[in-house]
Amino acid sequence: VQLQASGGGLVQAGESLRLSCRGSGIVFGLYTMNWYRQPPGNQREWVAGITGGGMTNYADSVKGRFTISRDNAKNTVYLQMNVLKPEDTAVYFCKAISVTGLYDYWGQGTLVTVSS
Repeated sequence: VQLQASGGGLVQAGESLRLSCRGSGIVFGLYTMNWYRQPPGNQREWVAGITGGGMTNYADSVKGRFTISRDNAKNTVYLQMNVLKPEDTAVYFCKAISVTGLYDYWGQGTLVTVSS
């Protein structure tokens, strides 16, 4: 199983980025996909999730600015991040959780840096 995240970078406050995470080795549509982030010196926190059927949920800190989506045909989940703030600076990780909850897999992180 491999989850390959990409799309991070350095942007200014107010700008946008789109992260992608492509999965392999799993039946992608059977997994709830999540994005987490870990700010410098802080613990990892959940950001957003999307079920195989497309139901979404967001942390309050990103609601209205971030949008999670998925393309099951491409085995890919996306995180569109708009109106970025310096406090969004973090390493972003994707995580796949099986519908049974028995299996979960992490991708490697992608760094997002937002300058003020």
